[in-house]
Amino acid sequence: MKLAFMYAGQGSQTVGMGKDLYEAYPEFRDVLDHTDVGFDVRECCFNGPAERLNTTKYTQPCMVAFAVGVTKILENKGIVPEMAAGLSLGEYSALYAAGVFGDQQVISLVAYRGQAMAEAVVDRECKMAAVLNLDRAAVEACCKQAQEELRDQQYHVVEPTNYNCPGQIVISGDKAAVDRAVELLMQAGAKRCLPLNVSGPFHTSLMKPAGDKLKERFTKESFGSMRFPVVFNTLGRAKNEEERIPDLLERQVQSSIYIEDSIRYMAEQGIDTIVEIGPGQALSKFVKKTCPDITCYSVDSVESLEALVEKLA
Repeated sequence: MKLAFMYAGQGSQTVGMGKDLYEAYPEFRDVLDHTDVGFDVRECCFNGPAERLNTTKYTQPCMVAFAVGVTKILENKGIVPEMAAGLSLGEYSALYAAGVFGDQQVISLVAYRGQAMAEAVVDRECKMAAVLNLDRAAVEACCKQAQEELRDQQYHVVEPTNYNCPGQIVISGDKAAVDRAVELLMQAGAKRCLPLNVSGPFHTSLMKPAGDKLKERFTKESFGSMRFPVVFNTLGRAKNEEERIPDLLERQVQSSIYIEDSIRYMAEQGIDTIVEIGPGQALSKFVKKTCPDITCYSVDSVESLEALVEKLA
């Protein structure tokens, strides 16, 4: 068995996440009890309300605190991956697992990231939508056409952002432009276009102000050496020696991410088992649609964690 961890991204959060893990595992409890990011992470995770938990500046530290806690539990049980990846925000959890960031460091860093992303589009109505059953070329063409049609309007940005798996690509940008792109995509043969539970135009050029703030923040952060490879979103592969983690994270927040390519890369490196860490099973579904021979497990509760430990023991 060659094992990888994949960490869920923003949009998979749910009120109540981690409550049973907090009650059952001191490692998980220790992470949340010592997290100080200007609000009560435990209260937000366990009791919401959903509107608050779904707001970027709250979602990001809550999701990463959850991921850090689960990673600590698994490590103490002897379950350590040979490779890691994460969807968008989840990439920071993957870097924590690989030893690049400390536990409270990474939570503080994503709290800053979430605030910077929220401030990048204040008073700008934005939207993300998942496009089903269209290829990359068609999605890219429809986004380009929508932007061209609305180019004389102030809010006209719509871009493909998440290449998740065969048959699912996410688009993002200004609401009017996304809505027009959706019309074009449906005309082009998309099966469905589903709005996503997020609060910003992530991985688009609209996030450049957040990228600039992260670039400055990274000058004050220490980056440890990776204990194992991390597959980076914007590359769809592990980095080479010349590529710098701060540059890749700055780029990630304002550029398309390639989850399908990342999954294929892991398979090429011999990964045959993936553990998804985070609420829900969205990443496991991406893996099954991309590389169905990979065995997937998901961990988001005491029950699923104990079942995983029993299977991998």
